[in-house]
Amino acid sequence: MIAHLRGTAQKLGVGEVIMDVQGVGYRVCVPLDVWEKLPEFAPASLWISSYIREDRFDLYGFLDRAGQVLFESLIRLSGIGPKLGLELCAVPKALLLRAVQEQDAGLLKNVKGVGKKTAEKLLVELKSLLEKSPGLLGTPDVSELPHEFDQDAIAALTSLGYDSPAAVDALKRLPPDLKSTEERVAAALRSL
Repeated sequence: MIAHLRGTAQKLGVGEVIMDVQGVGYRVCVPLDVWEKLPEFAPASLWISSYIREDRFDLYGFLDRAGQVLFESLIRLSGIGPKLGLELCAVPKALLLRAVQEQDAGLLKNVKGVGKKTAEKLLVELKSLLEKSPGLLGTPDVSELPHEFDQDAIAALTSLGYDSPAAVDALKRLPPDLKSTEERVAAALRSL
């Protein structure tokens, strides 16, 4: 199994990179937040999870061991494959933790590939997972979520075709003086 790659990263389409390790290129799928942070054509290091099935051998990369552990824990859950696992890894951990603590399926419905029934099932699975591994999503303090975090703004951006991690990331970078949902959505659209 491949556990770790250190080499030069070259970005492909969103969420995909080629890790050139001494002349050998490994195609690696990464969460959106990792893809944005990876420096292109510069030395980089990724923790790797291999996903092997009869018809595929895919590599999934993460900047730290915690991201890899979260991904591997998520894809062990019923109904979560690697694609949805990557989407969930790109969502801020504080948001996932808040959804579980408040049992709010609405927070999860904005993740690409998650509908109402999947969100409700996912809450149950995540709660069970957190009971087994309490520190998986970090500390129970959700104060790291920005005060201007706005579910309606995320819903508006995802309805316009942006995926949830990109919408959340755009909203996090907004100045705190924007008070209304409309102002936040307009500013986020300008930044996307």
